Amino acid sequence: MKSIVGRKMGMTEVFAKDGTMYPVTVIEVLPNVVVQKKTIEKDGYEALKVGYEDAPERTCNKPRLGIYKKAGVAVKRHLVELKGDEIYGSKNVGDSIDASIFASGEVVDVLGTTKGHGYSGTIKKYGNHIGPKAHGSGYHRQIGSLANNGRCNNRVIPGKTMSGHWGPEHATILNVTVIESNAEKGYILVKGGVPGPKKSLVVLRSATLTQFRKPVVKELVDLTPAPEVKDSAPASEAPKGE
Repeated sequence: MKSIVGRKMGMTEVFAKDGTMYPVTVIEVLPNVVVQKKTIEKDGYEALKVGYEDAPERTCNKPRLGIYKKAGVAVKRHLVELKGDEIYGSKNVGDSIDASIFASGEVVDVLGTTKGHGYSGTIKKYGNHIGPKAHGSGYHRQIGSLANNGRCNNRVIPGKTMSGHWGPEHATILNVTVIESNAEKGYILVKGGVPGPKKSLVVLRSATLTQFRKPVVKELVDLTPAPEVKDSAPASEAPKGE
């Protein structure tokens, strides 16, 4: 298994040469610099602690600054632990992980934090049915009955949908197809949506469920503008008229 940290930038659409349209989420993948290696002997498990996105030294506290100085790497804005035997054995402190670890057509899982909606009612949070909107009705968007199905146990049955804080929560989207991976420009395109708002951090890891059919990703149209070719030779003189 392998994994990498990226930043969700938003959604767009790309086209294959045969006209197939793929709705994709653009994930910015800057180099993940290995700051520390967790070992079974010392920590009880194996993992890589990587830093994502350079940051000024003044934004870092002293304990975290000591981690960067010990590793001999620049100060990073985020620290994330990544697990995976494919990256643990081949990377050491100071090495970088880029978008090239995933290729077009691979299936991954995307881990992120959902959007926060604040305090919400049951209509918005769970999609409960709204009450009658007649003027004589006193029930429109309330929580509804709290009855215990005829039982008198002086409590509300567990699992009752009630109003409260809605998000942010940790979420994982399984079996997401990688449409394109570009290590040179630092981005990965994945099919469909991923959890979290724009500019939020996400983790891409190898799919944990067995794939019985490998998805086929068709060749995309290259929309990169061609470089302008300037002719250095002088233009030929036009023939003079009589």
